[in-house]
Order: sequence, then C-alpha cells, then structure tokens
Amino acid sequence: VQLSESGGGSVQAGGSLRLSCIVSGYADSNYCLGWFHQAPGKGREGVARLASDGDTSYADSVKGRFTISQDNAGNTLYLEMNSLKPEDTGMYYCAAGIGSFCPRSDLAIWGRGTQVIVSS
Repeated sequence: VQLSESGGGSVQAGGSLRLSCIVSGYADSNYCLGWFHQAPGKGREGVARLASDGDTSYADSVKGRFTISQDNAGNTLYLEMNSLKPEDTGMYYCAAGIGSFCPRSDLAIWGRGTQVIVSS
C-alpha cells in the first residue's frame, strides 16, 4: 500500500482546506483508512476514519468541521476541513490500517504527510 498526501497550506482561522490522499496497492475489499494530525511537538492523533462499508468516525475536536470521504473509485481519500482553528496547525498524515483493521497511531501504514498552518 502506498499513500501520498497533498493539499496542505497556510490559511487564516475560519478558513478551509481540502486534503487529498492517493491510495494505491490496496487489494483487500475490507479496509479502513484515516487521517491523523500531529501538532508541533506532540504525537499523532486520529482525526477521522472511513471504513470500506462507509462508516465514518471523527475526533470530538473536529466534529462538525471536518469531513472524510472517498472518491467512487476508491483511489483517493479526502479530508475537507472547514472553520479551521490555530490548534489545527500541524502535519496531517493519511493512514491505512493493516488488513481490515483501522489505522492506529502505533500501527498503520503512513503517507509522508502534508503541512497545515492556521494563523489567528
């Protein structure tokens, strides 16, 4: 599995960004993908995840502001980020779980990340 993120950038608080992750090499029809956030000096934390059955879940800190989705072909994972806050600043990583499991901060296949900077 290979993951490649894009779409990061610098925005002012209240702005929006859409992150993309190209997913390749995923042969399992049962899978789970997610987005993780790593703030400066902190560990990676799960932001949102999407399973192959369409089930989604979000961290409390982003509920109502972020939306995870996938294109119809299943090749690209998105994270739509609205009402961005300075605390959303950091690296965002696309992640794939091992087999049918959802990605975890201590066990996942990772992309290289894309940086988001939100200024106040």
